[in-house]
Amino acid sequence: MKTRILPVVIGAVLAGGMNVAQADVQVFGHIDTSIDAIDVDGGADDINLHCTTCSVGFKGSEDLGNGLKAIFMIDFQYDTINRNSNGSITDRDQWLGLKGNFGQVRVGTISTGYKSHGAMLDPLYRTALEGRAHGLQSSFHTGAGEELRGRADNTIRYDSPSFNGLKAVAHYTLDSDETDGEDEDPYGIGASYENGGILVFADYLDNNQSGTAEDTVWKVGGKYSLNSLAIMAQYEDWDDGDSADYDIWHVGASFTMGNNMLYFAFGQEDNEGTDTDAWTLAAMHSLSKRTKAYVGFNQEDEEGSGETDQFSLGLKHKF
Repeated sequence: MKTRILPVVIGAVLAGGMNVAQADVQVFGHIDTSIDAIDVDGGADDINLHCTTCSVGFKGSEDLGNGLKAIFMIDFQYDTINRNSNGSITDRDQWLGLKGNFGQVRVGTISTGYKSHGAMLDPLYRTALEGRAHGLQSSFHTGAGEELRGRADNTIRYDSPSFNGLKAVAHYTLDSDETDGEDEDPYGIGASYENGGILVFADYLDNNQSGTAEDTVWKVGGKYSLNSLAIMAQYEDWDDGDSADYDIWHVGASFTMGNNMLYFAFGQEDNEGTDTDAWTLAAMHSLSKRTKAYVGFNQEDEEGSGETDQFSLGLKHKF
């Protein structure tokens, strides 16, 4: 999708005038810009600007009567720093669905419950220091596609209503290419419970392949918040269907003082005895309800391969 498509989409929405108002459309977006200094043992060091999952989109609903609503989202990712990085805009969550007393059903390209629950633990989510990019959470929280990525293409997702804080989520992905040798349909299920300052969840993913190509992963996690203090943890177990079994875990804590938050997390990935340790220390200041500045440091130390250090100073705005 070329960069010129986004202005066309925005123009079409604005030109809709009265139809847009009737459909209850909301424009939303996210811009995160940081300067990152990266030091890699035995590799090339770098200082550069970075735009972390900057995006703009449209979402809304239409009341269909009898407690039923049509819901939709169209979201696009772009790069504010390097307009020629790919010469394109990346599709993000883009779906259509129905919402009612039964919960909601959506079809299209949709973030999985596995990814959504992990994001609830990370106060640095969608910044240059987010845990899923720095050794604290697995790759199942990232990327897009049909094979157990954070955002699932060609997918149906169901979210239940809340039963006194208990919710269930499930998704099923249809294989779009029966000739690629991967002709099974991946799926995932999960559940979460929220009550006051307590959040707990569990998730399972399966790419539904046969033999050594089968990937299965499950996780449990949670967060406890008491006044200004929050403590979070997550454990993941990934079996790649061959010979490797990965354990990925992290624990973290945040402390809020007025408009300021301090955050520290430590995690480890164990791949059949080969460990990678990671930790992040960061501070974030809320300039307003939508704008935040942050500074922090992350280190990943892979056994036998050395360290990667990153220092970041960033500004994040949501609209």
